[in-house]
Amino acid sequence: MLDRFFSHFRTDLAVDLGTATTLIGVVGQGLVVDEPSVVAVERDGRAVLSGGRAVGQLARQMLGRTPESVRVVRPLSEGVIADFELCEAMLSHLLRKARPRGHRLRPRVLVGVPGRITPVERRAVFGSTLRAGAAQVWLLDEAKAAAIGCGLPVAEPLANMICDVGGGTTEVAVLSMSDTVAAESIRTGGDRMDDALIGWLRRHYSLKVGRPAAERLRIDAGSAWPLDEERSVEITGIDTVSGLPRRADVTSEEVRQALSEPLEEIVDAVREVIDRCGPDLAADLVERGMILCGGASLLPGLDRYLTEHTGLPIRRAPDPRTAVVDGLLIALEQFDRWRPSLQSSDDTP
Repeated sequence: MLDRFFSHFRTDLAVDLGTATTLIGVVGQGLVVDEPSVVAVERDGRAVLSGGRAVGQLARQMLGRTPESVRVVRPLSEGVIADFELCEAMLSHLLRKARPRGHRLRPRVLVGVPGRITPVERRAVFGSTLRAGAAQVWLLDEAKAAAIGCGLPVAEPLANMICDVGGGTTEVAVLSMSDTVAAESIRTGGDRMDDALIGWLRRHYSLKVGRPAAERLRIDAGSAWPLDEERSVEITGIDTVSGLPRRADVTSEEVRQALSEPLEEIVDAVREVIDRCGPDLAADLVERGMILCGGASLLPGLDRYLTEHTGLPIRRAPDPRTAVVDGLLIALEQFDRWRPSLQSSDDTP
């Protein structure tokens, strides 16, 4: 009775704490926060600029354009917290932004985490989220959350395969009867693709570019499979020989060549998970295929590329970017059903 009374003043939040983007949903309202996972701070200190509000989109606008007294930091790397203090500052701001007016009690928060996260890294997520203002924290593996969010019948005795390609990691899993049968988590995602482009441009064009420029090139001209109409994009960087600004025209075929290594790593992860499945589940996969989700999965032709290299039918989720947060919201709404799959901050020493 008391818990039901307090529920009118407390918010339950779902947090997809991503390397590149943080998404937060509110039970009963859906997605309410969609911000880059970046923070702007003083170079010689730890204070977040603009009174703690230089977080997300505001901080991203400063990326690569700040004076020497300011630095823009990404508190997460490869799906895990790299800077605890700044992650707490970022989460604190975004959680306040997500909470509806009139809800004064601290929220209960469900966070999606990579499958290969270590016990130390799990405790870091618990600690940072609690210090950011949460009353209680639960964790759920991102692959399971994505499968739930995509509407897969994970509770049935069937093979449900998901591939979540995010900014810092790729999560591949096969689920059946509400549990994970086989899973693989690799630290390859959009960031790894951008780093591959940066290295390729330096080697082949003697051109030095930053990660924002590489990301734009990947989005504008990138693909995993030949396009019906190949593209050419102009990119600006610093000539590594002269040190002066220079432009170069880069084709989509060249971008595809630059992305070959991270794409092969994703294929290897999918094959590894398939190899761990029994014959009956493998037979299910041949018929049911795999769902592709995550922000970096929007790379054109990635579904065709994975089909050609694995033999599985591949289809994209209806909204690949929000699959994880959608699944987290469903888990909160159906809490009694999914509670066995969650790890609670109350259970952690």
